[in-house]
Amino acid sequence: MLVSEFDYELPEELIAQTPSEKRDECKMMVLDKCTQKIENKHFYDIVDYLDENCILVLNNTKVIPARLFGHKDTGALIEIFLLKDKGNKQWEALIKPSKRIKEDTIVKISEDLSVKAIENLGEGKWLIELIYEGILYEILDKVGNIPLPPYIERKMTDDERKNLDYERYQTVYAKNEGSVAAPTAGLHFTEEILEKLAQKGVEIAYVNLTVGLGTFRPVKCDNILDHKMDSEEFEISQETADKINNAKKQGKKLVAVGTTTVRTLETAYQQFGEIKACKSASQLFIYPPYEFKVVDNLITNFHLPKSTLLMLVSALEGKEFIFKAYQEAIKEKYMFYSYGDCMFLK
Repeated sequence: MLVSEFDYELPEELIAQTPSEKRDECKMMVLDKCTQKIENKHFYDIVDYLDENCILVLNNTKVIPARLFGHKDTGALIEIFLLKDKGNKQWEALIKPSKRIKEDTIVKISEDLSVKAIENLGEGKWLIELIYEGILYEILDKVGNIPLPPYIERKMTDDERKNLDYERYQTVYAKNEGSVAAPTAGLHFTEEILEKLAQKGVEIAYVNLTVGLGTFRPVKCDNILDHKMDSEEFEISQETADKINNAKKQGKKLVAVGTTTVRTLETAYQQFGEIKACKSASQLFIYPPYEFKVVDNLITNFHLPKSTLLMLVSALEGKEFIFKAYQEAIKEKYMFYSYGDCMFLK
């Protein structure tokens, strides 16, 4: 299967640069693969589609202010993008411009934080050591920037937009710090929506997958079978495992919020033959004609052309139906990507 089969043309003005005024007021396209019916709704209508026969599973990872700007003692400006915590104050990170960095180079970020280059890992990646005293995430909240995707243009000096991103590029239920990208399907939920769903008898459970850049890494090969997913760590608690297993035994439909939740659950089943409490990692690449073992329905945003995320939703809902829906979304002026509108795949 060729990557080119998952391409489409998107007008640039439909790439969302800011979120909807209120989280739950974005548009929501509802797809029913059984009837091939498409409905145009708003996200707050999700309450009408879920009931006591559903279990809703969300990824409660938290985005960290992973983009840092500093300078060497020569005055040269350096950008550092934290990717993965390796323990003992060491991180894997992207450094730009990488050619200006050598082993043992020190980059000063602020009075509270400096970065020491340890080892060049290739492709702009470095193993670095963070030099600080105190609690790292409190320091990052002061000096770091939210790592928005490159198609969202921001001036880092624009405090109003920076504050907007600190609040809105984060789910209301974010808990476990470490991700460098948001599980964007969850951005539409409010506390009120979650409460209304709970009152309707919808069971709610959480998993945690630490989202890395690999989730959004473009597929650069022609044949999708040649693409390898980056590894992303995930955790499923005993409480969540019990909830999901009991719900499935009762015949309830599992509604996953976001592709990261899908990959967490499907990976766990693939590894253990069931959903069980675990700490593991996923490199699962889902594309047609994948057979889903756990997930029945999905809430997700509109994804980039030729992306692994678009391939995943095509596997769940059918490629032809998804592409028909995307053309309908373009016609109806839906907003796309991280800050854009969403779909509910029934």
